Amino acid sequence: MTNTLLTIGHGFSASALTRLLAPLGWRMFGTTRSPEKFAALKAQGVTPLLFPGGNLTEALAEVTHLLISASPGENGDPFLAKYGSKLAQLAPNLEWVGYLSTTGVYGDRAGGWVIEETPLTPSSNRGLMRVEAEEQWQGSGLPVHIFRLAGIYGPNRSAFDKLRKGTAQRVIKEGQVFSRIHVEDIAQTLLASINRPDVGTAYNVSDDMPAPPQDVLAYAAELLGISPPPEVPIEEAKLSPMARSFYEDSKRVSNDRIKEDLGVTLLYPDYRAGLEAILASETRE
Repeated sequence: MTNTLLTIGHGFSASALTRLLAPLGWRMFGTTRSPEKFAALKAQGVTPLLFPGGNLTEALAEVTHLLISASPGENGDPFLAKYGSKLAQLAPNLEWVGYLSTTGVYGDRAGGWVIEETPLTPSSNRGLMRVEAEEQWQGSGLPVHIFRLAGIYGPNRSAFDKLRKGTAQRVIKEGQVFSRIHVEDIAQTLLASINRPDVGTAYNVSDDMPAPPQDVLAYAAELLGISPPPEVPIEEAKLSPMARSFYEDSKRVSNDRIKEDLGVTLLYPDYRAGLEAILASETRE
């Protein structure tokens, strides 16, 4: 049977996985909220479907692998809300389910390290909804794998873009540290799990170098040959409520499990390597 992937919420991370699967002969479906995005999905070799609003039953009958990339709402995971009780019957060939969560489920650790067994104590409502969605999927009876993603970056979604737009701020909060992950390393981790499934397992997906956000901006500016934005204390920074909420959590995320259990060797083990590669790819274009 042809390996067939259905992605619920086909965005940045799912597109990176698509680029790995297409040469392997996979058939791929992906959902979007907007018919205007159908052409972009087709260009990736993905059959576009509308969700919510569309009917996914025909695609579910064919899928062997399911990737959930859509955010949960106040009532939990929207896909499970519609199809959860019937999924085993609707998708009888399902071998693997990946749920893309976030390291926000760990809450604030004052810069300390977290592993997958660290208690989930989210500090935001958004993080709490992720915890609840993880629990829903783990209780679904399906072959679920949880991926807790650190801050995602990659081409057209990095410190370079903020610097070029003039919107970058080197926000300073003493002791603040974040973990990150390049989108291509997310994709290779997902593929490694598909090739080596371990139902019920959660994985932290992060690079080797947690770092203060201002350091990343400064290095990106150096690569561009421009002066970095001035430092701004967090109390004075002009941040949206969403952006400010990210500064509520400070932690370092261990990635030992993806290396030891899945055999992942990171393409971009730190933000320096990732930024350098992004800039080099822009130069080639």
